[in-house]
Amino acid sequence: MNYTETTFGEAEGRPVKRLTLSEQGYRISLLNYGATLQSLVLPNGLDVCLGYDALADYQKRDGCLGATIGRYANRIGGAAFTLNGKEYRLSANEGENQLHGGAHGFDKRVWDYAPVPGGIAFSRVSPEGEEGFPGALAVTVTYILLRDGICIRYEAESTRDTFVSLTNHAYFNLAGQGNGSVLDHTLALAAEEYTPAGADNLPFGRLAPVAGTALDFRTENSLGARIGDALLAPLHGYDHNFALSGRGMRRAAKLSCPRSGVSMAVDTTMEGMQLYTANFLSARAGKGGVQYEPYSGVCLETQRFPDAMHHAAFSSPLLRAGMRYDERTEYRFTLA
Repeated sequence: MNYTETTFGEAEGRPVKRLTLSEQGYRISLLNYGATLQSLVLPNGLDVCLGYDALADYQKRDGCLGATIGRYANRIGGAAFTLNGKEYRLSANEGENQLHGGAHGFDKRVWDYAPVPGGIAFSRVSPEGEEGFPGALAVTVTYILLRDGICIRYEAESTRDTFVSLTNHAYFNLAGQGNGSVLDHTLALAAEEYTPAGADNLPFGRLAPVAGTALDFRTENSLGARIGDALLAPLHGYDHNFALSGRGMRRAAKLSCPRSGVSMAVDTTMEGMQLYTANFLSARAGKGGVQYEPYSGVCLETQRFPDAMHHAAFSSPLLRAGMRYDERTEYRFTLA
């Protein structure tokens, strides 16, 4: 495996590095700013991951392109929760709610890093009270380059009981980043149910069947086929959490592009997946000066359910002190 390391800038008074791994035609570039997947180049030369060429864009722009999200992916209603009889007030960065760990979440932090067999391990300790969360949380996010893609492993331990949900916010375009909309991509999703939500995209706390709705991807369908459906209108597209079928490491989704002939299978240990078609991605320049806009990428964010600590019907996202959080997601590619 080939490994190179270059300077990408400086943040928090620390150097930000671009770390590149390549083998068997696959090449990934990672940043220790946000433990970010900056690029993912396939053997056919297509870079299928949206990102930026400059650190300043990662610092100032929204969207969390390719970044590790924590402490809690997705939304926490009221930016607060009660745990062990004590209320914790979190930083609110989406109205009254917290989104993706707060205004200065894991995506905006400089991580330590070290090479490991087959990949790179990023680590940091989120101190007690960071963005309002209890416990000092030691986190490791490891990217492993596979023979046909990548594996991301998320590990964490806390000094106190806390809530944790880690994910990666990669935007995929299997035609190649900057090569138009993903609405022609087809998706198969192993989910019988989803979590209905209100206008603020906070779940009501129950599951509902996907059958008979625009959220039914049990049979492969294009992302654009039902994009005008009334169910999707409030969010201008897909931005929905699905309850994945099965347990343990299993196939969650398959995304395919008819233009390039590239397919991507997603396997995960997580119980939920947020499907997001970049509805709110404002026009901006990406890598190589290409133009991004709404629907330029699609996110398949494996996660705990959003706002799960407030809903008894959802699987608990509680991480007990001294216990280990250990989840994996793999992205495997097939080329035409």
